[in-house]
Amino acid sequence: MGIEVGGLLGLIWLIIVIWAIVKVAKSGAGGLAKLVWILVLLFFPLVGLIAWFLFGPKG
Repeated sequence: MGIEVGGLLGLIWLIIVIWAIVKVAKSGAGGLAKLVWILVLLFFPLVGLIAWFLFGPKG
């Protein structure tokens, strides 16, 4: 009857990745840089999210 923990964590992870993609899209980075960051976030979500937090466009 309860929500499966894995499903809930997956949903939270999806929300975080979507949030990061929106932040990249709204950033002041150039078009190619935005595209590369979004592709990295989509294809390598864990590594991409960590890299984006450390090295990604600010603002």
